[in-house]
Parts: sequence; C-alpha cells; structure tokens
Amino acid sequence: MRRFYFRLQISADDYLRYYRGAAANVVVRASDGRNLSFPASSLRRFVTQSGIAGDFCLTVSDDNRLVSLERQG
Repeated sequence: MRRFYFRLQISADDYLRYYRGAAANVVVRASDGRNLSFPASSLRRFVTQSGIAGDFCLTVSDDNRLVSLERQG
C-alpha cells in the first residue's frame, strides 16, 4: 500500500457541484508533486457548513484502489 498526503480546501458551494454529480472525481496535487484522482463521494464525511478544509492522507492498494481517506491532525 502507498500513502499520499495533500492539503485540500473546497468551499461549500464548490462541493455542491460534486455532490450533485457535476464531477465524479476530485483531482489534487500530493505533497510529492503527483496528481491524484479519487471519488468525490469519499469526501462526504468531511463536509462542514463552510466546505472541506485540511490536510489529508489517501491510502491506495498496490493496484491503485482507494483503501482509506483520513484527515490529519
């Protein structure tokens, strides 16, 4: 398994587009410079009234399948 770390800030209005299905995936740049794409639905549990913000760790299996997404700190 591999872990990728990134910072994310999405306003509540912007996340509504993902929630409504306008975009299925979120694309972020990990701290090592790689671009990562994962299902927007995996962020639902982190949504607050102001949106989503924080440092995250994305864990993927050896075949690049999402294993977990956790907020850090």
